[in-house]
This record gives sequence, structure tokens and C-alpha cells, in this order.
Amino acid sequence: MSGLKLGILRLGRVAGKAKYALIDERDISIVQQQAIEPRVEVDRNGNGARIYAIAHEVGKGRDHGVYLHHLLWEHHRGGVAQGWRVVHKNNVTVDNRLDNLELVKDNGLPLPSREDEGCVSGAGPSGASHGAGGKSSRENSLYWITVTQLLGDPLEMNYPHFNKWFDYNGDVVDPTGETYIYYECHYPPCTNMEREIREFSICGRCQEVRYCGQACQERDWPCHKRFCRERRRQAREITPDR
Repeated sequence: MSGLKLGILRLGRVAGKAKYALIDERDISIVQQQAIEPRVEVDRNGNGARIYAIAHEVGKGRDHGVYLHHLLWEHHRGGVAQGWRVVHKNNVTVDNRLDNLELVKDNGLPLPSREDEGCVSGAGPSGASHGAGGKSSRENSLYWITVTQLLGDPLEMNYPHFNKWFDYNGDVVDPTGETYIYYECHYPPCTNMEREIREFSICGRCQEVRYCGQACQERDWPCHKRFCRERRRQAREITPDR
């Protein structure tokens, strides 16, 4: 990875965490002309949901948004013909480096399972490590290594009481209430996302963030504990017998 220069975009809060995207350094000037935000898209075939970076041209509103990876592909490689689509080689849908994008036939099949995220067969130094897929390869991916080096989300660390949660329509929701939200594992570099509502375990103290497993929760605790506030259960009112 020597000499590799990247841009890291803070997309905003989505799926229970602050989400980041990777781009090539040369594309920073392109995204500076856009408003970039995350979007959760639920798979109609029951394969859970995925997060994408969406670009909106400043001044045109949110109705004219396009996928960031499509925008970058068209800028460097030209338009995409009908029947084709741009996909992420390592299946990390916010890793929008040009080396991680490729044009494939759109056969209508769903994206690969998330067990393959971060894994690229025969990838070079700018992608995932060589070898079989799985946990070790995913943790050696460029996205995992880059996001791990971040010192935490400054808004979450400095202004935890001002954080609000919004649904796709922009309405404020209660993350502990009966809302239909797919959560991504709260550990920043992990891209595992729920396939079913409330699949992941929840932090027993604050009851707000969720994790795909104990390993990610333990890794995230040194950062999370700085703003994790115990959420006391409301005592039920006991009415006298009549």
C-alpha cells in the first residue's frame, strides 16, 4: 500500500452508526461538487439490506441523486449501456475506488452474500489480501484497515446527546422503539448488516447500538464506552387491586 492515497468521506449516520466511504484521491474534486449521503436499500429477495453512497448535485435537490460509484465510473470510463451494471469487486458497496469497480452483465441476480465482503480473488495491494475468503481476508481489506485507523466519529464523541435517528423519509425515530430499521454492526470497519430486523445483539447498557458478534463488540468498546450511557428501564406502574 506504499504511496497509495485515498479520500475518506463521512456519509453521515445510517443503519445505527456513522458510515464512511473510500474514493481515490483524484476524485476528491469531483465529490466536492456534490452532496453525498448514505442510502439503505433493502433486497427484495430477502437478502437483507446494503448501504450505498448517493451523490446529489448541489442545487438540484435529492430527487436527482445517483449512485456515487456510477458517477465515478462514467467520469473515468464513460456511460453504462443498457443490460450492464457497475459493481464492487470486493462487495463492499461504499469502497468506491476505481480499481474496485467493474462493469458486468446485468443478469438480474442478487449481489453475492456478505460472507464474501472484502474478498477479491487475486487482489493486489490496493484491494483485499490474497487467499480464501472469510474473516481474515475481510480484516486485511483496504476498507477495514483504513476505517480502523479513524479515531472515531467526532459528532458521536463530542455531542452524543444531540444525535438523532431518521428513517428514509427524514422523520425522527426512536432507535429503541418498534421501528423497522436494519442495523449494520456498530464497529466502524465491519460491514456486516442484519438480514432480518433485530437480528444482531444490542448493547445491554445503552440499548442503542448493535453488533454482529462478541468480537466486534469487544473491539468497539474502548471507543463506545466514552459515550455509552446506561438506559434505565422504566418501572411499570403498579395499580392497586380493586
